[in-house]
Amino acid sequence: MKTFNSIYTILLTALVVALLTVSCKKLIEIPANPPDQIPQSQVFSDSADIMSALTGIYGNFKVTSGGTTFTNGAITQYTGMSADELLYASVSSPANNQFALNALTTDNGTIVSLWQNAYNNIYQMNTCLQGIGGTKAISDSLRRQLLAEIKVVRALYYFNLVNLFGRLPIITGTDYKLNAVVSRSSVDSVYGLIRSDLAEARAVLHPTYPSAGRARPNLHTAEALSAKVFLYLKQWDSAALMAGNVIQSGNYSLESDLNRVFLDGSSEAIWQLPANGSYNQTSEGATFVPYTGSRPMYTLTNFQLNAFETNDNRRSTWVKDASAYGTTYYIPFKYKERSVSGSTVEDYMVFRLGEQYLILAEAQAQQQHLSDALDNLNVVRGRAGLAASTAATQEDLLAAIMHERQVELFCEWGNRWYDLKRTGTIDAVLGAEKPNAWQPYAALYPIPQAEIQYNYLLAQNDGY
Repeated sequence: MKTFNSIYTILLTALVVALLTVSCKKLIEIPANPPDQIPQSQVFSDSADIMSALTGIYGNFKVTSGGTTFTNGAITQYTGMSADELLYASVSSPANNQFALNALTTDNGTIVSLWQNAYNNIYQMNTCLQGIGGTKAISDSLRRQLLAEIKVVRALYYFNLVNLFGRLPIITGTDYKLNAVVSRSSVDSVYGLIRSDLAEARAVLHPTYPSAGRARPNLHTAEALSAKVFLYLKQWDSAALMAGNVIQSGNYSLESDLNRVFLDGSSEAIWQLPANGSYNQTSEGATFVPYTGSRPMYTLTNFQLNAFETNDNRRSTWVKDASAYGTTYYIPFKYKERSVSGSTVEDYMVFRLGEQYLILAEAQAQQQHLSDALDNLNVVRGRAGLAASTAATQEDLLAAIMHERQVELFCEWGNRWYDLKRTGTIDAVLGAEKPNAWQPYAALYPIPQAEIQYNYLLAQNDGY
């Protein structure tokens, strides 16, 4: 795997450079050792360096001047086009058009960037897990706390990777020679790692957040991701338990004003990264909200617009008319600020309470707890200003929940793309919406051809 061919390059870029961007202090001295023998004792021998290393991991979520990356908007942006949420309104990017047409090539630059960005960041996490796990520079309780946090982040990365690409190389170590020739493991094996990481995190993390705000995972963050994982695995009891724990904790509440959901300090934020870009608050705000009078780069599809019921407050609050040059355009407007000078401060939402209600409702409906499922569905509908659902049968209730996910979670972290795949409805839905473009093999993104060339053990997804 090309991503891991040079340990010193990755270590310098993933640790040193990342750390120097968050502090003026010279954090790490690179010793005159061979590049594959940098002692971890020299990297993780100081508590300040260790905390800066952790900050570097969270820094991968930050807004960059180069656009979206794996964990700061790219998943929303590109899966939105692959699914039925977004249209690309520009003609200047053939690579973007490939997503909208479900015609990705194995050398698509965005696919290459997604894969390499994700695995470079995973390598950074693995380095920190190994280094922090062996250090004596911090207390045992802090070491366990930091390791648990990193495992939540790693689980999030693998969760998205497995839903984008299917079978994956599982990389948990830092030996670049071994990492360079790893074959793809089964989807079940990848989920096994995700579940293990989250179980270990849940055993350590506390309900209180380890620092100000909700930027670093707490127990309920691990439970929220666990709920989603169990839902995808059709382990309904566990999904309901995890989502129920988050809801019943009393630490979160739905914002009655939809305009406040994505603001700094939102009461329904479970994991929310602070806005820290030099020019933009969030990548999604900068990507979707055009400059005044300019044509937007991305617009919502008619299919998504028509999914909103009459009087749904999400339609009037989270969708914006961005008409320009005599043409009407409607854009995602959950994040309303494209610059740091905006009138409000928006943080980047990873998990929020609204999703947990819908996870719980779906898990309960699957278990035939229809009354409870209906109650939880209607909590979300009520916040949107809609009348209670009257779905009575399991089939109707599950359909109502999936519809509610479409209008509540649109343009958030690939939820729609993933939902279509995990429910087995993707061929019917996209076959109808994109009759001249959709092919079933496109449900998985291709493995970058360059990675296959560098790693003879990698195999391509069918159809590419």
